[in-house]
Amino acid sequence: QVQLVESGGGLVQPGGSLRVSCVASGSIFSINAMGWYRQAPGKQRELFADITYGGRTNYADSVKGRLTISRDNAKNTVYLQMNSLKAEDTAVYSCYADILRAGFLTSRNYWGQGTQVTVSS
Repeated sequence: QVQLVESGGGLVQPGGSLRVSCVASGSIFSINAMGWYRQAPGKQRELFADITYGGRTNYADSVKGRLTISRDNAKNTVYLQMNSLKAEDTAVYSCYADILRAGFLTSRNYWGQGTQVTVSS
């Protein structure tokens, strides 16, 4: 079994900062890409940031310069540092990881349950 668990969400004022984390655990042999999705009320889920094992990152234009993805491979953890938050950043933030399980030949994506981030005064 593999499990991804997010933490660190909450309520923050506009212009504020927040850091969320996602830890992968279980029968993991290796992790390739990791990333973050978000889904705002009434909108489709959006993949807005991902990072390779080697640290190469990609961002959606909507978050460039404000949100930063990073990872700690030794801890099987991906982070999201969010700065200059806006009301439109309010969403459920979920992580994913492309994981090769021990004893398996191919990897697949796993997702966490998500953590709520609310930006409001």
